[in-house]
Amino acid sequence: QVQLVESGGGLVQAGGSLRLSCAASGVISSISVMGWYRQAPGKQRELVAVIGSGGGKNYVESVKGRFTISRDNAKNTVYLQMDSLKPEDTAVYYCNMAGNGFISWGQGTQVTVSS
Repeated sequence: QVQLVESGGGLVQAGGSLRLSCAASGVISSISVMGWYRQAPGKQRELVAVIGSGGGKNYVESVKGRFTISRDNAKNTVYLQMDSLKPEDTAVYYCNMAGNGFISWGQGTQVTVSS
């Protein structure tokens, strides 16, 4: 079983920055895809960014140019650097990892952007 632990959420003013981290622990042979999702109140969970094992990245249109996803394979960790934050980025952010025989979710971390 693979557990994911997130950190780095919080309250920030519009235009500010936050960096989210998500570390995996447990029996892990390989992690192919790492990603970040978010869910705002009253809305469905949406994919924010994803990074493959080869480093290829994809972002939802609304965060392109502001958010950067990266991964450290040695640490089984994925990061989300969020710059130029907007109030509409307010949500609970969840990390997700998929690998050889598992798909796991983090517990979620709140990001609140004040105007």
